[in-house]
Amino acid sequence: MSQRIAGALLGAFLTYAAAVQPAAAQLAAPPAATVPKGITVQHIKVHGAALEGNLEGNSPDRDVIVVLPPSYEKDQVRRYPVIYLLHGFSINAQFMFNFAHVPEAAGDAAAKGAEFIIVVPDSDTRQGGSMYSSSVTTGDFEAFVAKDLVKYVDGHYRTLAKRASRGLVGHSMGGYGVWKIGMKYPQMWSSIYAMSACCVPPRTETVDQAKKLSEVPLDQAGNADFGTRAGLASAVAWSPAPDKPPYYADFAYKNGSLDEVVLAKWAANSPLAMVPQYVGALKTMTGIAADVGDMDTLLKGDTALHEELDRFGIHNQFEVYSGTHTSRVAERFDQKVLPFFAQHLTMK
Repeated sequence: MSQRIAGALLGAFLTYAAAVQPAAAQLAAPPAATVPKGITVQHIKVHGAALEGNLEGNSPDRDVIVVLPPSYEKDQVRRYPVIYLLHGFSINAQFMFNFAHVPEAAGDAAAKGAEFIIVVPDSDTRQGGSMYSSSVTTGDFEAFVAKDLVKYVDGHYRTLAKRASRGLVGHSMGGYGVWKIGMKYPQMWSSIYAMSACCVPPRTETVDQAKKLSEVPLDQAGNADFGTRAGLASAVAWSPAPDKPPYYADFAYKNGSLDEVVLAKWAANSPLAMVPQYVGALKTMTGIAADVGDMDTLLKGDTALHEELDRFGIHNQFEVYSGTHTSRVAERFDQKVLPFFAQHLTMK
């Protein structure tokens, strides 16, 4: 790989780290979300068979928050569409639930005639986030969301248990998860919405940075800077190695240079690189939407993905709004995301 290409891809990764840092590393924990009258919030555990035996020791029993609409308890026959909301890196489901004001948004949607069940699963891991990927090291979080979680929710709640009534949305790392899981499991979702998705272009590192990352002691990883933590999480998710303790990952540094195979594995997890392989899957969607702030340093990558979808004739909505990576998440979840699903999901 040329130095020019490596530098360009490194820039994309550093852009991600800089953009997501305010969401996870600098923002204080948000205040508890207000639960409007009629909205029911349940905190449950869901076992993920897809997560069993992961080498990091991440629990296969995941915390999940379920938000039920006002008529759920009153109308014992009615069934509801379901929206799955994926959180970002280095935070958890509760943080996202509060930060996006999920119950308030559900109440607003209900007042406008659109009632949903909203499900917020926890994807926190030893390295700060699963990257919503399939890895023997972290666990198969793609299959957990698309199979284990959906099966549990459909089996325990009065859902409209069909693709046409199921949507997937996420912010930052969660937006990245929307693209990956949406493409790989199109039979599960009719509509997807990626908010300020990270990690869209392929990522890499310079030789010096790759060497530095490979030398971080496992017991110090949790105290590392945000970029280092994101790099470690990406490595264990995208280049897992069952024979390489203690991280059980292959790093991009090998014998004084960059490891081209590891870089290829990382690139294979890039939504921008994945699109040409999943054109047919994406064209089956009834709704695809994405947004990003004009002051978000992820703007370039998210715009490139929108242009790639257009290039292949995949209908999608894309909006650049006035804001940073984190400044208007709750507002947009309320005013843009839920109305999008009200329009595109089958409500009965």
